[in-house]
Amino acid sequence: MDYQKLAKRIVQRAEKKGARQAEAFLEVGRQSNVRVRDGQIEDLTQSTSKGVGLRVVVKDRLGFAFTSDFEPAGLERLVDQAVKLAEAAAPSKLNGLPGQKDLGRYADTGDLFDPAVANLPGDWKVKAALEAEKAGREVDPRIATFNAVGAGDFVSEVYVASSEGMSGGYSGTYVYLYAMPVASEAGQLQKGYWLDYKRFLADLEAPESIGREASRRAVRMLGAKRVKTQQVPVLFDPLVAASFISGIADAADGNSVYQKASVLAAHQGKRLAGAHVTLVDDGLLPRGLSTAPFDGEGVPTRRTPILEKGVLRNFLYDAYTARKAKARPTGNATRGYSSLPGIGTSNLYLEPGTKSPEELIRETGRGFYVTSLLGHGADPVSGELSAGANGLWIEDGELTHAVQEVTVAGNLLTMLQDLDGVASDLQFRGGSTGAPTVRFRQLTLSGE
Repeated sequence: MDYQKLAKRIVQRAEKKGARQAEAFLEVGRQSNVRVRDGQIEDLTQSTSKGVGLRVVVKDRLGFAFTSDFEPAGLERLVDQAVKLAEAAAPSKLNGLPGQKDLGRYADTGDLFDPAVANLPGDWKVKAALEAEKAGREVDPRIATFNAVGAGDFVSEVYVASSEGMSGGYSGTYVYLYAMPVASEAGQLQKGYWLDYKRFLADLEAPESIGREASRRAVRMLGAKRVKTQQVPVLFDPLVAASFISGIADAADGNSVYQKASVLAAHQGKRLAGAHVTLVDDGLLPRGLSTAPFDGEGVPTRRTPILEKGVLRNFLYDAYTARKAKARPTGNATRGYSSLPGIGTSNLYLEPGTKSPEELIRETGRGFYVTSLLGHGADPVSGELSAGANGLWIEDGELTHAVQEVTVAGNLLTMLQDLDGVASDLQFRGGSTGAPTVRFRQLTLSGE
């Protein structure tokens, strides 16, 4: 089936039914995954999906419907339902699709599709997961079990067509591995976690490496204890730092900013951090997990600095919110076929520095190296952060004993001001948000 032509035909049908504007967003996907435990296959699944969402505007009224029925009668019902919903909705001059001035030309995104992933045999996933588990068990006799070890792949196709002249599509592949071991000693259990997620099979970390690192992270937490309440320098490892910058991006959501429901709303153009801090959302990042020629409503993706050398430069917009805020869309509309577009990030990352994480730790002298945060991140409205934390204590510039059951507290704006170290180890783990190790001059730890 020619899905691009199908999307165009759906738009044409909607126009004939009275829609002033119409947009079809069509997705086709196939995925498979395996989980193993104790050297045996625990679960092996494969599934396919497809669907199309239709957004229409009728006399400034918005209607939306979706279906996975691609038969002619099913598509006719889709168009009729979307138009009827629009006719029953309240009118708003803000309703509308991205116009031609916002659609423009698409940049070259490079390869997003790997035939090696698309044709990956099921036994590769089984073998990879078993190798990861075996390597993880060999790290230390204190590895008691694995909560989960798995591997999987995903192939996706996206097609968009609109009455405003947008017509495009792309295909992408994804492959991943993960391991979640449990270490045991003297009645204490500690979990570890490590994973890798890539578009190309050749870029994926080796299964043995995934298993070993996951087990190493579990074992090093054995003997964890609380520390006294105090204020000390705090480092976030790349996984935790990625969670922190996701909170900044949440606060840079253009809709929240427009509603004055963001801690960043009044700070555009102001310096919030040092010149070594640059936070970017880049929909064109080579081989990025969220790289695409256009966003969820056909607007070309781009590189958007949120923080540039410490200065708050940009907020993120989809077409609707940009229209409200009298701004321009930034190519950050995210969606699936069963939902309307909303604002989201693409490949979000903090640009790396030049020092190794080991150098940052040595310079710190005494402090706390956080390897996991429990609970929600910073509140995007108030900027307040208060979360349970586990990690490793730093003494005399070296990682010493494990720490658990403490709370890390701070405020997003203050934390940006106090972000005095950015390491060189930028990593994307398990998603399209990446960060290196970072250090804050001082945060409050609540412990004993």
